[in-house]
Amino acid sequence: MTLPPLSLRARIVALTAATAVLATVAVGYTVAAADGDGRPPESVAAPGLTLDNAPGLYHAARKGNVRSAPYSSSGTGAADGARSRNTGLSCDRFYASGRSAVCIASHPGISQKTKVNVLDRELNTRRTVVVGGIPDRARVSPSGRMVAWTLFVSGDSYASSSFSTRSGILDTRTGYLVKNVETLQLYLEGRRYHAPDVNYWGITFADDDNRFYATVATKGKTYLVEGDIKSWKARTLRRNVECPSLSPDGTRIAFKKRVREGAQDPWRLHVLDLRTMRETPVAETRSVDDQAAWLDDSTLAYALPGRAKGTSDIWTVPVPVPADASAAGPSLLLSGASSPSMVAAGG
Repeated sequence: MTLPPLSLRARIVALTAATAVLATVAVGYTVAAADGDGRPPESVAAPGLTLDNAPGLYHAARKGNVRSAPYSSSGTGAADGARSRNTGLSCDRFYASGRSAVCIASHPGISQKTKVNVLDRELNTRRTVVVGGIPDRARVSPSGRMVAWTLFVSGDSYASSSFSTRSGILDTRTGYLVKNVETLQLYLEGRRYHAPDVNYWGITFADDDNRFYATVATKGKTYLVEGDIKSWKARTLRRNVECPSLSPDGTRIAFKKRVREGAQDPWRLHVLDLRTMRETPVAETRSVDDQAAWLDDSTLAYALPGRAKGTSDIWTVPVPVPADASAAGPSLLLSGASSPSMVAAGG
């Protein structure tokens, strides 16, 4: 993704990183160092805590500390971290699903490096991948087999005045790693397409551990693509789709749609029905710059800027909009948090 300068500046305020380089190019809504403190150089899961014995809403809180809070479909128990448990992990972005989790964190140093730590159900590190860039998005397939991440990078010749992205995929079963998915055979509106400025971001997996959806950008336009890992091909489905998130039942995609140019409130959350290709705006009218997460088949969670500078809060909104208008609006779920993901007991 080649980011316009104004959009990039809007993201820079979020991360006070461990180095001067990272401090000037931070990713929106990352709260790992929101209060100005750095994180430990390494993070280790709390003894005895697993995805099985601590199910619920996982999220990154102050300093990027990952916590698990009780959650029900009514949202009870999660507000402001009630009875939440500290995992001991410290991440810029975190996501858990099935039998795996991924923790991506800025790696201190002069160059822009990130550690992608792939964790098992016991939250022990199974593999670490060091890649260039700054954390942006993270996802795990429903089974936990496939892991994906997106980073902001600089240095691409076509993006000399701004930043682009780099997305990778890891198959935790086979160990097969793709550090840059731009090698995909892309079919844009039915035709094989090649261009040096092609960028992918915001990967989300189907439950077959083969199909995935993502955003691809080229020539100033964004598209929703459906990818196939086995054939290593991707085809565009629709224009103006960013940061897709596939629903648990696999029938809908939540995404942010650009509704106006410039950096002032450019996006609005929508949901796309993959059967009819009809899109519907959700009841959240504020601009959301996040890859929303489905807490269940009828609830979306996402981060918005918090009241304190450099912080964010997690909000939820029902999908579809209920007939009862009083229940249709967004609700604050957790203050001072980001990177929501729902983990059910027993996987």
